[in-house]
Amino acid sequence: MNLDQLNDMYIDVLREIGNIGTGNATTAISNMLNLKMDMGVPKVELMPVEKLGEAIGSEEQIVVGIMLGVEADIDGSMMFIMDMKSAHKMVNLLMMRDPDDEKEFDEMDLSALREVGNIIAGSYLSAISTLTNLVISPTVPSVSIDMAAAILSVPAVQFGLMSDRALMIKTAIGGDGSIDGYFILMPDEESFAKILTSLGISI
Repeated sequence: MNLDQLNDMYIDVLREIGNIGTGNATTAISNMLNLKMDMGVPKVELMPVEKLGEAIGSEEQIVVGIMLGVEADIDGSMMFIMDMKSAHKMVNLLMMRDPDDEKEFDEMDLSALREVGNIIAGSYLSAISTLTNLVISPTVPSVSIDMAAAILSVPAVQFGLMSDRALMIKTAIGGDGSIDGYFILMPDEESFAKILTSLGISI
């Protein structure tokens, strides 16, 4: 099957992963912040890796990228991307500062962002693991602050040779949807096939 057919026929399964993952992430962050937070309806797309940059907006936009490897039953990489406004709001909530404070991130702030990345990544991987019965483990996260094009070029180069497809889930967390983010999973070709087969999808 080609990418378009997979998009048309199985996007509902991928959307369910998005729904469960976003719900898990929202609950985990709500508990961490001790705040009631709602989630928006996630937008789920399966797309060519080279289209990721234009999918999240301007490639020159400065964003925060939290990148992890994926291992165990599947191999690949994953990333959670937030615009600077969302990243500042998330860190300020964690640090109990003015939500609109936009001072430059220090080491403690970056550590908090890594922890957020761990929680969100774990939430989505748990959703995929639950639906597929696959064991999926994230590696230690790293944080980068740069233009979107530069941050997305790293996984695109690393995994572009192994797979040309990525699962992207756009999420909105918070009652007013003020914390926006993009979860991107890029399994290698063998792992991509394993995920779809585990979902009962013949490819």
